[in-house]
Amino acid sequence: MIEKRRSDWDSDLNSDGHDEAGPVGQTLNKHCGSGEKVSDEFNPRGTEEQIWIRMAIFNNTTTTNISDRYHCKIEENFKYILLPVSYTLVFVFGLALNITAMYVILFRTKHWKPSTIYMINLNVCDTLYVLTLPFLIYYYADKNDWPFGELMCKLIRFLFYTNLYGSILFLSCISLHRFLGVCHPVRSLYWMNGRRARLVSVGIWMIILILQAPILYFSRMNNNGDMKPQATVCYDTTSKELFNDFIVYSSVVMFLLFFIPFGVVLVCNGLMVKKLQEPGIGGGPTSQRFKQKSVKMIIIVLLAFMLCFLPFHVNRSIYYTFRYLDKRVSCSMLEAASMAYKVTRPLASANSCIDPILYFMAGQGFRSSIKNKKSKSRSENRKSPSTSL
Repeated sequence: MIEKRRSDWDSDLNSDGHDEAGPVGQTLNKHCGSGEKVSDEFNPRGTEEQIWIRMAIFNNTTTTNISDRYHCKIEENFKYILLPVSYTLVFVFGLALNITAMYVILFRTKHWKPSTIYMINLNVCDTLYVLTLPFLIYYYADKNDWPFGELMCKLIRFLFYTNLYGSILFLSCISLHRFLGVCHPVRSLYWMNGRRARLVSVGIWMIILILQAPILYFSRMNNNGDMKPQATVCYDTTSKELFNDFIVYSSVVMFLLFFIPFGVVLVCNGLMVKKLQEPGIGGGPTSQRFKQKSVKMIIIVLLAFMLCFLPFHVNRSIYYTFRYLDKRVSCSMLEAASMAYKVTRPLASANSCIDPILYFMAGQGFRSSIKNKKSKSRSENRKSPSTSL
């Protein structure tokens, strides 16, 4: 007898809105001759790794083909704790820090330099990014059950990645801006002005929106819950029919919006470090302050890329590659890649808490605004007792 453990192919996709085991990278094919019986059995080895067997029979007028498909079932219950907790921390601290930074930039900064324009755009990206997190917090805490409808599923996925890559591109602009100021100070007078910074910012938003628009098409929903019966899943990738197309699209976006900007950041910061080490740099007190400020900016930007974005994209690339390679990858390798990818997601989100440090380091105006606010608060506290008398 054939014991049907899973009748729906879609349930071979782990019911996680963020790229769990799909049909491409987890299928081992075994072809049988016509007329053979194929048993669909559950392997009772435990919950860490389970093998599901599904029988598909295709008949036509001349031949009967029977194919077995073995699916790696990866147990990832840890993500239902890791992702809600980490996203909650990022939301609380990231929202508070970015709202504070936005207030200071908008209402306490008198003269907007080109770097200020890039930073307010970066701040908008980070703020919008953290505002998508409550939906994902609820989704993962409720074991992959999406209650907000298909339109919100598409919109949240779109905003999540749009603002993630927006942060990367505007961080790259800040690095390039600092590079021109340090290594080409005369030439930078022509290139570094408010009008050009605004044009560059508009261009970046247009590029991001165009490249991320396919997310609205790829993002899908399905009643396919593993942890909860009849749970509605909001996939971060796409349906099984479109997964190969999604892999191509995702690879192109990753190359254009991460690896190229990351290369620009490495080159710009490397040349800046070399320039700052020259004997003629850093003679007087003003030059020393400029040098220290530049070094701090380099450290913060590189920290954001190396700690937050690089592990996320590298592990996601490995995971997608393993899924695409299909039967050439073992279940244990796929499980390790999947776990590494899930663990690096919170690191990418943590960038929203690091960027406000960049605002603080960027200019004297930001620090002066905070100091003036503190001084004003102290003076009001001193006056309050005498007023009461």
